[in-house]
Amino acid sequence: MIMNMTLLDFTTFHVLLSLLGLFSGLAVVGALLTSKWPNLATAVFLTSTVLTSITGFMFPSAGLGPPQIVGVISLIFLALACGALYAFHLKGPWRLIYVASVVVAFYFNAFVGVTQAFAKIPALKELAASGLGGTYAAAELAVLALFLLLGLLAGKHFHPKLAQSA
Repeated sequence: MIMNMTLLDFTTFHVLLSLLGLFSGLAVVGALLTSKWPNLATAVFLTSTVLTSITGFMFPSAGLGPPQIVGVISLIFLALACGALYAFHLKGPWRLIYVASVVVAFYFNAFVGVTQAFAKIPALKELAASGLGGTYAAAELAVLALFLLLGLLAGKHFHPKLAQSA
């Protein structure tokens, strides 16, 4: 039992938080690309992604491994994003710190999503195990390239003074 839930219920809760973070992350990054301000989506993204990382630490584990390391790194970037937005109001270098932190936190959620898809979806699991093991690496590389591009474009286009509510 975790938080008075069965492991299956807790896993479902964790996955729903992750999906909420992914979908709201799409809205946030989409708004950054057009210099719009997604107030509600930003709050949902930051909250759900922080909770995704925190709940990830609650799963039974033999020790410190890649999931915990990704969780810690994600929480560091989420803290930077929150600080840049709420404490420093995106002034000066905090605009780019915010954009980069949001995109990196969103990327880590997507990275874990791809990893879980290859581990849990039978067709992807079989594809990776069938001698096409590079398929997983290629998928993760494509996700990384996409997020690098999104980050560069968002950094170029998002200007809070010009941003309008989305």
